[in-house]
Amino acid sequence: QVQLVESGGGLVQTGDSLKLSCAASGRTFSRYTMGWFRQAPGKEREFVAHIGRSGGSTYYADSVKGRFTISRDNAKNVVYLQMNSLKPEDTAVYYCAAGRTYGASPLGYDYWGQGTQVTVSS
Repeated sequence: QVQLVESGGGLVQTGDSLKLSCAASGRTFSRYTMGWFRQAPGKEREFVAHIGRSGGSTYYADSVKGRFTISRDNAKNVVYLQMNSLKPEDTAVYYCAAGRTYGASPLGYDYWGQGTQVTVSS
């Protein structure tokens, strides 16, 4: 069982940066692929980025590639999402997730946090 708690969301302006954190409970954090997803009002949950168990492999959605960076600290049981050059279309609730597979589908993730709101004003 893994419990995930996101933090770091907020209201920013276009072009600003934010760093989201996701703290995981339990001693098996390093066994999981970690992902970030987001969901805007009226839209489906969409993949943002994921990172492999050791942190050596990452993958990004085209919409955030070059602007967002996912990283993890297995010693601290934390995964991060550094978001730069934010745009209004990045506005959404951001969720972190833990899964046994390495992929972009939400179905591959077993545990989810409660989400943190990111709002980017124009």
